[in-house]
Amino acid sequence: MRNWLLPEYIEDVLPAEAARIETMRRCLLDLFRVHGYQYVIPPMLEYMESLITGAGHDLDLATFKVVDQLSGRLMGVRADMTPQAARIDAHLLNQQGITRLCYAGSVVRTKPDGLAQTREPLQLGAELYGHAGVASDIEIQRLLILALQAMGVNQVHMDFSHVDIFGSLIAASSVDPQLEQDLYAALQSKDQSSVASLTQSLDKPTREALLQLTELNGDQAILQKAAKVLPAMPAIKAALASLTAVSQALADLDVSLSFDLSELRGYHYHSGMVFAAYAQGYKGPLALGGRYDEVGSAFGRARPATGFSLDLRGVVTALAPASLPTAIFAPAQGDAGLQEKIAALRAEGHIVIQALPDAGHDVKELNCDRKLAHYNSGWHVLAIDSDKS
Repeated sequence: MRNWLLPEYIEDVLPAEAARIETMRRCLLDLFRVHGYQYVIPPMLEYMESLITGAGHDLDLATFKVVDQLSGRLMGVRADMTPQAARIDAHLLNQQGITRLCYAGSVVRTKPDGLAQTREPLQLGAELYGHAGVASDIEIQRLLILALQAMGVNQVHMDFSHVDIFGSLIAASSVDPQLEQDLYAALQSKDQSSVASLTQSLDKPTREALLQLTELNGDQAILQKAAKVLPAMPAIKAALASLTAVSQALADLDVSLSFDLSELRGYHYHSGMVFAAYAQGYKGPLALGGRYDEVGSAFGRARPATGFSLDLRGVVTALAPASLPTAIFAPAQGDAGLQEKIAALRAEGHIVIQALPDAGHDVKELNCDRKLAHYNSGWHVLAIDSDKS
């Protein structure tokens, strides 16, 4: 038995990649901080009731479960930090105004998914609570775009939809839950023939509108077409107005936009606009987000909410291979000036590796390209191959 083997889709992150991930994590949390988002660290384990509340069946299946040896209750290892942030807002902070929260930490899932195809993504996200208007959706979307650009992701593409469009059509026709689920599945695959078959018993306006959804995808012009071919229901008009506002508000950023009105990602979880971020070189979405106004009600206080999350490990998979930063090699012993010089260099952010007495050191293995050498009555940084000493 090889004791060093890890479970499938669980892997170590080695120094070069770990350093880059940590640098990006700090960069993004600093970006969130200057935008007013407060950092929270939820626990890895919670009782199952709070971990999956309002998040639907899919999150339940994704969650590893254990029995609490203290209480005997069923606990879960978090598979998504968004419900935890909603719990913190609703139950612990209990602020009356707008609350902005952000987080970064590992989550564990029963099956691999995402860009990195791992069962242990490093989830990073931002959530905004207490505002129901499209302005908060736009704030979150702009923050996501800035975050991806700060990570070096170029040519970001944002895809939008709105679950109220499908939801309004279903509610108006009193569709039973099984038919609703079947229509949901057919729309996700844009299977127009299945939609036509499933809607035979529905009234003509609803049937035609659902068929139109399979074709309503494209640039901003799709929103104008949707306003003409979809029923003029208040919720549909409001949804299209919100999507139009987003298209205008993001026009100043270096991103491309598209709209797919049959995309119902998180339909049983989200309550309004949903979006996904893509970029060239990635096989799937870099980040997902949207509005989820009802989740907080399970914690005793329903609050408007919108946010996004991404897998930091997944995003770095398509970037250029990481390399370790170079370091300065210092001798094991020297006068007080050596220690002062080392301290000064480290304070400036340089990596200084000091030799240990009576130990061999391979400077190439340590990734050192410079050294500290004593000459002219002082300690100086020189290239490794310098002949000064």
